[in-house]
Amino acid sequence: MNAYDEYMKGIVKPMREELVQFGFTELTTSEEVEGTMTSLDGTALIVINSVCGCAAGLARPAVREALQATESKPDHLFTVFAGQDREATEMMRSYFPEVPPSSPSIAVWKDGKLAYFIPREQIENFEMEQIKDHLTGVLEQVCGK
Repeated sequence: MNAYDEYMKGIVKPMREELVQFGFTELTTSEEVEGTMTSLDGTALIVINSVCGCAAGLARPAVREALQATESKPDHLFTVFAGQDREATEMMRSYFPEVPPSSPSIAVWKDGKLAYFIPREQIENFEMEQIKDHLTGVLEQVCGK
C-alpha cells in the first residue's frame, strides 16, 4: 500500500465507523456485494458513503435520524464507500443501472429491485432535517407494514 492509500485509510476510518456503529454492514469487496444482493430478502437501506462534506454533515446524520424517527425500519442496512472500495461501489451501482453514479446517495431496495433513490443532488444544499424527513417518508412508504 502506498503512502497516499495509507493516509486515506486513516482519514476515512471514522467516516466508515459512523454507519457501522449504527448497525450498518459495510460491504468492501465486489464479492461481498454480489453475495449479499443476490441472496437479499425483504427491504434494505443502502448508503453509498463518501468523504465529502455533504456525506459528513448531511447524509450520514440524516440516515441515522431517519432510522430513529420511523417505526418502518428496513430489514437490512448496508453501506459501500465510494472512492475507497471502488469495486464494491461499482458492483453495488450495477444493481441500479438506471441511476447515474452519485455519492453520497441513499438507495432503498425492496423485493429484489430498487424501490427509491436519493442522489447527491437531493442531499447537497439541503438541510439535514429536510433529508431526514424525505428519507423517513420513503421508509414509511416502502418498509411500512
